[in-house]
Amino acid sequence: MIRKLLAPAALAMAIGLNSYADVKLPAVLSDNMVIQQDKPIPVWGWADPGEAITVTLEGQKVTGTADDKGNFLVKLNPIKAAADAKPIEMTVAGKNSITIKNILAGEVWVCSGQSNMGYTFSAAHNASVEGPKADKPTIRLFKVPLKTALTPQKDVQGKWELCTPESVKNFTAVGYFFGRDINKALNLPVGLINTSWGGTPAEAWTTVEGLKSEPALANYVKSYENTATNLQAIKAKYKDEVLPKYEADLKKWNETEGAAQKALMAAWQKEAAAAKAAGKEAPAQPKLKQAPRRPNAPDNNPNVPSVLNNAMIAPLAPLAIRGAIWYQGESNAGQAKLYETLFPTMIKDWRRQWAKGDQGDFGFYWVQLANYMKRETDPVQSEAGWPGLRDAQSKTLALPNTGQAVIIDIGEGDDIHPKNKDTVGQRLALSALKGTYGKDIVSSGPTYQSMSVDGNKAILKFTNVGGGLKIAAAPPIRLNTEMGQALDHLVGFSIAGEDKKFVWANAKIEGDTIVVSADSVKEPKAVRYAWANNPEANLYNKEGLPASPFRTDDWTGSAPPQKK
Repeated sequence: MIRKLLAPAALAMAIGLNSYADVKLPAVLSDNMVIQQDKPIPVWGWADPGEAITVTLEGQKVTGTADDKGNFLVKLNPIKAAADAKPIEMTVAGKNSITIKNILAGEVWVCSGQSNMGYTFSAAHNASVEGPKADKPTIRLFKVPLKTALTPQKDVQGKWELCTPESVKNFTAVGYFFGRDINKALNLPVGLINTSWGGTPAEAWTTVEGLKSEPALANYVKSYENTATNLQAIKAKYKDEVLPKYEADLKKWNETEGAAQKALMAAWQKEAAAAKAAGKEAPAQPKLKQAPRRPNAPDNNPNVPSVLNNAMIAPLAPLAIRGAIWYQGESNAGQAKLYETLFPTMIKDWRRQWAKGDQGDFGFYWVQLANYMKRETDPVQSEAGWPGLRDAQSKTLALPNTGQAVIIDIGEGDDIHPKNKDTVGQRLALSALKGTYGKDIVSSGPTYQSMSVDGNKAILKFTNVGGGLKIAAAPPIRLNTEMGQALDHLVGFSIAGEDKKFVWANAKIEGDTIVVSADSVKEPKAVRYAWANNPEANLYNKEGLPASPFRTDDWTGSAPPQKK
């Protein structure tokens, strides 16, 4: 009887050991992948401790050994992308053998950030036009599922897919449009890895080690350590207090605001149906408030520092890549000054951990926050909020091999998710084509360089002037709509004197400079441009790229009260 009971257990154990002994590869090393050309090729995975591993690719054969924990990593010599984009195969063999098929050598880019990076192609303003054109088999897509972890993980789920009108629908719109332009400009295969999560802060995408490198970020480290140490207590509080309160709030909302909005929506639907029947234009759909959001569970909270890096970046970091694109900042706008430290720390942290630093200072290009919210009528005096966050992003350009896509002209005041993602992708691609690929192009709009004062006039100089400075209208943010009418004068400039009180200014183009003045400011000390949540701004270069918001001062705090 004992033998009969032991036999199944022994069999199960043997099966488990055999399964573990099999060579296993991470999801990102799989059929249809793109291998980064012109860089050493890391191949990693898991096997039996001490097991010999042989990797063959394009005439190369490299052997390695799994360590005492069963991890292995070998590196192959760089290969070139084939002119005809001919697929190749790679074999990884130990006690078993795995063949990865339909591989292309080309350019690999990581696409990360929050919801505006995660924003899907199917929701983009021109998806109906660009969707049928997305049959591009030399572009490959890999989407990382949403996941958090308190410790670095070894793998993600997911698979590589050929870019088709169907597969692109749920992929990042910004990532696709960026990859499309890179693919077209270089005539090379492009692999795009989408690892993004809406509503998340930059500290969640940074390792604990990275956060510890800057004293100013100590509170993020404490937040992580508090969660890691007290997770069970936090989970209990969530179950006993946080969740019941949310459910009570939701019930109350449904009975009041929710019921009112349901009635409002029903009335609109009735009016819209009547208008359609009469051949008239339907009234504008009412904008509804969101119901209370369910709070994140403590063991799956993407706002905890480091948890997204652990689960959604660390497993990818052995992979050879060309660079990364990033669209994030909204969730950190409440701490704009701290972002001046956090954002460059995150970039340096990624570069440190990627392939253990072997990728060097790879290209990192981001999207500056779009214009959003109600348009201000008076000059903004504060250095905080969205203007301050954009300023922090611009300051991060001090890091090598970085670039910024300015989209101050294509946001939507009433929507934090602008639908024109095509222009965003195009402008990111321009940055990468110049910064990473060395193309002789204008990749940015006018960028503030210096200010001098002549009497009551401030004279501003710029870089990235391109063919010259110009006044222009913003491009359309809706499909099949015309570009707005350009004003005949510059707007968006404010100026301040010794009192640090900014007032609207007159500004005019003189050659490659802008001359700024205001009757009430006799001795200018500072100028700001597009310094608002949703500024009116119309300075471009002749290549059609908008000037980046800027300030010439480094003042902190609001202007002092004015004497009457």
